[in-house]
Amino acid sequence: MDLTTPAHRLSAAVSAASRLLPARTGLRLQAGAVGLTVAGGAADLAVRFGCPATTHAEGSVVVPAAPLAETLKVLDAERVRLVVEGTRLALRLDNARFALPLLPSSGSLPDPPAQVSEVAGEAFASAVRTVAGTAAKDDPLPLFTGVRLQAAGNVLTLTASDRYRMAVARLPLLAPGSLDVLVPAALLTEAARQARGRVGLHVAAGRFGVSWAEGLVATAVLDAGFLSEESIPSGAVDTTVTLEADALAAAVRRVGVYAEDRRVLALEVGDAQVRLASARQDTGEAEEVLKADVGGGRTSPSFQARYLLDALAAFAGERVVLSIQPGMRACVLRAAEPGEVALTYYLMPMLSR
Repeated sequence: MDLTTPAHRLSAAVSAASRLLPARTGLRLQAGAVGLTVAGGAADLAVRFGCPATTHAEGSVVVPAAPLAETLKVLDAERVRLVVEGTRLALRLDNARFALPLLPSSGSLPDPPAQVSEVAGEAFASAVRTVAGTAAKDDPLPLFTGVRLQAAGNVLTLTASDRYRMAVARLPLLAPGSLDVLVPAALLTEAARQARGRVGLHVAAGRFGVSWAEGLVATAVLDAGFLSEESIPSGAVDTTVTLEADALAAAVRRVGVYAEDRRVLALEVGDAQVRLASARQDTGEAEEVLKADVGGGRTSPSFQARYLLDALAAFAGERVVLSIQPGMRACVLRAAEPGEVALTYYLMPMLSR
C-alpha cells in the first residue's frame, strides 16, 4: 500500500473512528482507486469513514488506532504519505518519518443493515445532540442510556430520558420509512456529529446504522423496553409562561450562585413576570425578576438549576413556552415558534425544602 492524503482529513477520519471504537482496537486502512477507507469494528460495532487520497499502490493494512490518531494530531503538514515498509506502516513527511507496526487482519467487516429511510444531516445532528443529552450516562438499566428512534410515514421521533427529564424531537424524513430501535446515546451522538448531507437510516434484526457520503456507523441495538412520552401525564397544565430562553438561562446562572447545596431554584410566577430567588447563609441572597407572558394560574415550581439550564440550552435564541402542571408533574417546554425540529422537553420539578 502506498498513498498520499491530506493530513487533516486523515486525522479527522481516524479520530472519529477512534472515539467510536473500544480502546486498543486496530484500524483497517484500505487504499483503492477512489481513495482511502478508514474502518474498524468490535463485536457489535462497525465504523467506516472515507478520506480523499492519491493511491500509488492499492492495498489494505491494520494498525493500532490510538498511536495513529495521536501522531496525526501533532503533524504540521498539509499532506502525508502512507507506505508499507516490511512490517511497518510509515507516515512520511518532507522532514520526518513515523512508523507503526502492522497488526494481523481480523477479516472483513459485516455489511451494514438495509437502509429504510433518509434524513437531513444538520437537523438530525441537532435533534440527537439535544435528546441524547437527557439520557443517563451510567445506569444499570440500559433503557435510560439509549435514544429511541421511531419512524412512521414521513416523521422521525427521537426520545430519551434519565428519569428526571425527557426530551422528544420530531423531524421530517426525506423518504417514508419504518423503524423502532433503542440505540446507545453516546455512540449515536458521535455518529450524528460526523454525519453530513443526507443521512441514511439502516435497520436489521438487532442492528441499527447511519450512513452518509463518506461514512457509516452500525451498532447492535439495546435489549430493553422502550421509552415513550405517552407515559408522562401532560394534560393538566395550570400555568403557561412565555419568555426568552436566553434571558431566563442567564438569570438562573446568576441567581444560582446563591443557591443552597442542592441548587434548587423556585420559579415564582406572578402577573406578567417570573421571579427567581435564592439564599444561602454563607454567601448571601439573590433575586431577579423577568418580564414574561403569563397565562392561567400562578403555579410556581422549583427546579434543579443544572437541569433547567440544560433544558433552556435546547431553545437558545428562541422564545420558550413553559407549560406548568400542578404538584410534582412534569413541566413541558416547547419553542414558541417551532422550527424544522419540533422539540418537546419534559422537566421534573423538585421539592424546595
